[in-house]
Amino acid sequence: MEYRTLGRTGARISAISLGTEYIQDANQERMSAVIDAALERGANYLDAWYAEPTFRDRLGVALRERRESILISGHLGATHQNGQYVRTRDPDLAEKFVLDYLERLQTDHVDVLFLHNCDESEDLDAILAPGGLADRALAIQRAGRTRWIGFSGHTPATAQRAVETGIVDVLMFPLNLTGHAAPGKAELLAACFRTNAGLVAMKPFAGGMLFQPEPTLQANRFVSGGREATLHRREPVAAATCLAYVLAHDEVSTVVPGCATVEEVAEDLGLWDAPAKERDFSRVLASFATYEPGHCVYCNHCLPCPAGIDIAAVNRLLDRALVHGMDDALEERYRSLQPNADDCLACGDCEERCPFGVAAVERMDRARELFAQATPAR
Repeated sequence: MEYRTLGRTGARISAISLGTEYIQDANQERMSAVIDAALERGANYLDAWYAEPTFRDRLGVALRERRESILISGHLGATHQNGQYVRTRDPDLAEKFVLDYLERLQTDHVDVLFLHNCDESEDLDAILAPGGLADRALAIQRAGRTRWIGFSGHTPATAQRAVETGIVDVLMFPLNLTGHAAPGKAELLAACFRTNAGLVAMKPFAGGMLFQPEPTLQANRFVSGGREATLHRREPVAAATCLAYVLAHDEVSTVVPGCATVEEVAEDLGLWDAPAKERDFSRVLASFATYEPGHCVYCNHCLPCPAGIDIAAVNRLLDRALVHGMDDALEERYRSLQPNADDCLACGDCEERCPFGVAAVERMDRARELFAQATPAR
């Protein structure tokens, strides 16, 4: 394992760490096995934003007697209400869920406390206002319940503003090949360098989208020598290629791929054992010369849904059906989601919250049509 410095915190952190997104619904055996496998391979940082109580309890069991050997994060603003993830800007409610997290993890502090999921400039204004989440985070830090203050978001300009306040010790931000040409990316990285903020790179696989052939968009385009050239449809990208690309950015302290199984941990944390060809990302950069927003990465930051739909789960099944075709297993999984896209109210609340510009209502319509064609509603 390679180790880097987490910005001005001075902490030494594994270059590849562990995101818990894909073990949120795992049973205790699988969760513990995945975490054990990551720690045994040298990972020493774990990010967990999910506020669901059972997940937190199981995480506490998995980390029992391991707390001193690992850095962990918490998120101020992530809550769980009426069975769904809900982002809040109420400092009292946000702190309640942080204290709940500490209790369930059987620890007295987190190492990094992130100001959670902020993308709009107006939202950052509210967080920074007197009595807002930033003030509460600093109070929690003074009480010894966190060592450092972090900020998590998906919009370069807003994240840059946050970093430049001087409050933020650690930034968590999506960094992957799909955003290679994203506007504002270079300026954000430069701000991290200037302020010596640690950078935790999330979404290195773009929610798994990079593992799939591109299902619905036209071939990417780029301008060369004054002429527009059309590239061939993008092919799947290997995990090692994705991770090597992220870690080639000197500003990155660690990358947190989500791993669902022990085998995925071995593949991701075994980056340096991968063939040199797989680690060579230069051969695929031309395919990402143009930035194309609007891809769902299944993060569920669009929740809560008034109809109770697990929007990320529906989008994941839709993408798999578009790429690989419909089959009985996909249909069965869709029907097992209750409610599903059939229940969409087309209210647009999800689109207002989505940090990636996904046309969620249109995609719910597409899923409803596609799965209705597979099997008429019963």
